[in-house]
Amino acid sequence: MVNLPGEEELSGDDGIQVVAFRLGKEEYAVDILHVQEIVRLLSITRVPRSARHIEGVVNLRGNIVPIINLHRRFNIESAGEEEDKRIVVFHFDDFKAGIIVDEVSEVLALNSNNIEETDKVYSSMSSDFIKGIARVDNRLFLLLDLQKIIE
Repeated sequence: MVNLPGEEELSGDDGIQVVAFRLGKEEYAVDILHVQEIVRLLSITRVPRSARHIEGVVNLRGNIVPIINLHRRFNIESAGEEEDKRIVVFHFDDFKAGIIVDEVSEVLALNSNNIEETDKVYSSMSSDFIKGIARVDNRLFLLLDLQKIIE
């Protein structure tokens, strides 16, 4: 595992470790247990008649990996430099997929006391793809549910 600035140790079941990244102007995070790797933006092959948010597929060391464009999925404008964009590759059982993000910022240890469920924050907020909202110092991170994003 890569040690990035801001990484902290958690003892026991106090919380989770997440990979934090930017989409547009907002900060998001995903559970590090599902992240396989983070790679630079690769050449993506478009797939005809795929869903609007499916950018295409890449060949990642002999594995064909579908790439999801969260900007389109969430209707967010891309921000930042092209050279900062990354693909976060994640896995569930035997399934792999990647998401395009504007910039990966850090690995964070989140204490469960600093995570609010979305329905407690705002009842009409679409919690389909969001597990919760985490507070770290003066920053807020939307915790994404990757499994629901790929369904």
